[in-house]
Amino acid sequence: MKVLVLAPHPFYQERGTPIAVDLLVRALGERGDEVHLLTFHEGEDRHYPFLELQRIRPFPHVSNVPPGFSLRKLLCDGYLFWRFLSMMRANHYDVVHAVEESAFMAMVVCAWHKCPFVYDMDSCLSAQITGKFPLLRPLTGMLEYLESLPIRRARAVVPMCDALAERARRYRTQGIVILKDISLLSQDLDGEQIPDLRQELGIDGQVIMYIGNLEHYQGIDLLLEAFSRYRHAGGSAHLVVIGGSSGHIADYRRKSKQLGIGACTHFLGPRPVRHMAGYLSQADILVSPRTQGENTPMKIYSYLHSGRAVLATRLPTHTQVMNDEMAMLADPDPASFAAAMEKLLQDESLRMELAARARSYIEAEHSYEAFRARVHALYADLEQERTERGGAGTPQ
Repeated sequence: MKVLVLAPHPFYQERGTPIAVDLLVRALGERGDEVHLLTFHEGEDRHYPFLELQRIRPFPHVSNVPPGFSLRKLLCDGYLFWRFLSMMRANHYDVVHAVEESAFMAMVVCAWHKCPFVYDMDSCLSAQITGKFPLLRPLTGMLEYLESLPIRRARAVVPMCDALAERARRYRTQGIVILKDISLLSQDLDGEQIPDLRQELGIDGQVIMYIGNLEHYQGIDLLLEAFSRYRHAGGSAHLVVIGGSSGHIADYRRKSKQLGIGACTHFLGPRPVRHMAGYLSQADILVSPRTQGENTPMKIYSYLHSGRAVLATRLPTHTQVMNDEMAMLADPDPASFAAAMEKLLQDESLRMELAARARSYIEAEHSYEAFRARVHALYADLEQERTERGGAGTPQ
């Protein structure tokens, strides 16, 4: 089939949603589909024989579009919509695969062109907006209603976790396919050497590691406050943080100094995904202090696959994937997180038991092979439906 993928974010970048879109495109290409990808102007090009990559060209120029809702992203979405209209006029697509907020564009445009669309539900947009702008919380009901429209009208809804699937089931019972994220630790290093962090940073002892962006919802404030409690209570481990923009890193370095943990907290900035296994292997425990959101961070699957123990907040963003048999879960407050951190660092046998169970689970449930099989099954159903309808979709 000829598939148009709408990706309203920088592509390719080494963070959750762009990585998931790259996996989707690869899986569609391996199925034999012709894929057109419309995305933002920022990011690295990906070169696949089955892919035609199209980018917007916003004016005035917009740079460093962040994850989540922002005015910069909203401006780029406007340009994406107009380019989408143009591409739909110029091409006949068998299906549009719309990621996140582009489902609203697809809901309108695909009805005009009698083309089915798939809503790739990577997050809860209404919760994302009210979480970032608390003054809008009185409008939650209206935002949830608006979010329900593409869920109701899509040919299929593809949430990336159980919590988002439950939200989708409020509005429909059929055509919901959970497309779980995967571990990224199978990528090769191509002969590159990963620095020894203990030697590079002068660490003599245990390492607590966080990998990911440093947006507020990730709970970095909670992590630093908990780590400060742990250190001031006599703990000797160091905290290594990989990822984040330069602005966020500067802010959190200042906070670390204010908390008295500047000398034992190390912000390394972004590192290539292909190096992730090499960095994770040097940690004693891996942390995910996330405090907001329903979707599970993609890094969790690599964490659980790494052979290292994981400490995370006991919230649905984590508990829909992890339980107490495979990870240390703590309440999302500094005292509880610090206590769990100390307990895990002091008990090597517990760390080994949790890590072993987690690795077995990921290898069974969150491999690329399992992801690809789900994509192929979804698109086989769409193709069969298209054939039964005579080669064209119907208005939603």
